[in-house]
Amino acid sequence: MPVPAILRRYSPDVWSFLETELFKVKTARFFLHFQHFYYILRWSILRKEGIPVFELFRNLPALAADPVGQLTPLDAVASINKFLNNIVWGWPALILLAFVGVFMTCHTKFFQISHFGHWMKQTIGSIFHKEVSGHTQDQSISQFQSLCTALAATVGTGNIVGVAGAIMAGGPGAVFWMWLIAFFGMMTSYAENVLGIFYRRKNSAGEWSGGAMYYLRDGLGSKKGCKTLGLALAVLFSALCFLASFGIGNMTQINSISGNMKSVFGVPTWVTGLAVVILAGLVILGGLKRIASVTEKIVPFMVILYIAGSVAIFCLNISMTGPVFKAIFSRAFSLEAAAGGAAGTVMKLAIEQGMKRGVFSNEAGLGSSVMANSSSNVKEPVRQGMWGIFEVFADTIIVCTLTAFSVLSSGLVDLETGLTTAAYNGTELSGANLVGTVFSIHFGFAGAAFVAISVMLFAFSTCLGWSHYGSKACEFLFGEKITKVYQAVFVLATFGGAVMGENLAWDIADTLNGMMMLPNLVGVLALSPVVAAVTRNYVERKFRGSAVEPMLSNFEEIQKEAAAAVKAGEQ
Repeated sequence: MPVPAILRRYSPDVWSFLETELFKVKTARFFLHFQHFYYILRWSILRKEGIPVFELFRNLPALAADPVGQLTPLDAVASINKFLNNIVWGWPALILLAFVGVFMTCHTKFFQISHFGHWMKQTIGSIFHKEVSGHTQDQSISQFQSLCTALAATVGTGNIVGVAGAIMAGGPGAVFWMWLIAFFGMMTSYAENVLGIFYRRKNSAGEWSGGAMYYLRDGLGSKKGCKTLGLALAVLFSALCFLASFGIGNMTQINSISGNMKSVFGVPTWVTGLAVVILAGLVILGGLKRIASVTEKIVPFMVILYIAGSVAIFCLNISMTGPVFKAIFSRAFSLEAAAGGAAGTVMKLAIEQGMKRGVFSNEAGLGSSVMANSSSNVKEPVRQGMWGIFEVFADTIIVCTLTAFSVLSSGLVDLETGLTTAAYNGTELSGANLVGTVFSIHFGFAGAAFVAISVMLFAFSTCLGWSHYGSKACEFLFGEKITKVYQAVFVLATFGGAVMGENLAWDIADTLNGMMMLPNLVGVLALSPVVAAVTRNYVERKFRGSAVEPMLSNFEEIQKEAAAAVKAGEQ
């Protein structure tokens, strides 16, 4: 049936509107008219089919009465994003995220616990070994540099702003769910990194290229009847990673920097944006080696600095340890009703916020940090998997916990009700300034300045790490030559993040995270037998002394080269 006939059949009024109005408006208002026409059309069709959609389109009368209205493009983006966010971060997605972590934990026999001493020794305990921290002569980066690049992307504003936002929205109980998703997320991250090394390959420039897109295409795609599916998911993941790099790795990070610099030092957002553009350009346009060189200097300094400040607050408020942890555990399972909600909504909000912000912070399940870890000079997939465990441990169990304790022990959160004080000294509190306010209570202006500088370092390093992720996604989609164009656009986009509204920036990042997570988790589940086999192979060789051939790569030529290196004593 021709389109005009369909429109006339379902809604003559809509067709009349289209004929008489839509094509008469000015070009500048076409988008707004088209959006309103779409809502009217959907409502008309669904009503005709007897589907109750009043609640979904409850603003429709106002739109129909005033088709041009005051709706801005950002309002439209916010509406679309809210709809998508409710889908990708709905309960099915959260259950899938938790299930993959639990499944990989069981599949590897609780590797994060049973081999705790081993992976700690092989990661943080080995950073002074030349093979771990020594600079490489080829296009790969050292294990320590890959750790710092990955941590640069994971230890970011999610550890400060994200944790504060989770507590404000979900109460103290959100911290428990953040811990839980991190515990199981360790093995999700482990599995991602094992697969990343096992399926990585070198590009024409001699750089390692690895990540979810490669194990989806070459791993899942190698299974019977799954070639098209594997390639489709690889392309989808790469496209989502490409977009997410401008969200989680750009907008939210720079937005946090500009917000803190304005509130603490009075620096206009556009000035901060311009400064970030210049600094980011100097590093990012230099490629992975320069990014790794900068992150290996920034990351240890910023993490140690922030931990020291948080520990100082812990020592000052040590008497609050019991009440804080009591609030975390009790509010995590609270069956109370939030304001205007049904019974159990407090627990629901705690789970949602804890899991979302937990993933935002440590990125376990996103498949993102794999792209940095896959560039390492490591030979053993399990060795890099253990670095993945450590990343989640350091990010959430240590840094996020210290942030949470600082906030919950400050007196700005009522531990009985879980509610956060709306304002302090006339300043409205939000996720962006809550932690800064906490530090200023204890240390005055120096405390607020400390947090502002910490956020700046965390966010800027995250921006550097995610620029690499986006570059690798761009390389997979469009080829190596286009990556320089991407890097230039990424750098310029930081200015937009600086002047964007805080809530919209975070909401978009949440949505992109969720959309990126889904194809990656499908790949991890499908390839879990590979992870289990590689892990068993490593345990047999390292702990039982079996003389079995090491499982190091899916590709024969890389397998031979890596096996020879391992036999020679390289890791």
